[in-house]
Amino acid sequence: MIALPTSFSLGPKADAKQQLSQAATRFEAIFARQMLSAARQARFDKDGLFDSQATETFRHMMDDRFADILAEGGSLGFGKLIERQLASHVAPASAEGAKAKD
Repeated sequence: MIALPTSFSLGPKADAKQQLSQAATRFEAIFARQMLSAARQARFDKDGLFDSQATETFRHMMDDRFADILAEGGSLGFGKLIERQLASHVAPASAEGAKAKD
């Protein structure tokens, strides 16, 4: 599962584009997790053989990991779209910082 820290600071070496990329990947994982959760609510085997608290816990853990794998691989493409959309807001700040260093 992708760890969500309380602070998104990546240290002094991380630039804004890298932070944006990681945030977009995290958002894609959250979105995938919500999709899988909604899909699991439409169950057809209520009170069935595999309907127990242990199975539900395992499915939840499996869905969390699957959402993380989807996001890390960019399978859904939402992370890249979010990153591309927000990159225009990050680029000017980075350019100003480079000018200030010169």
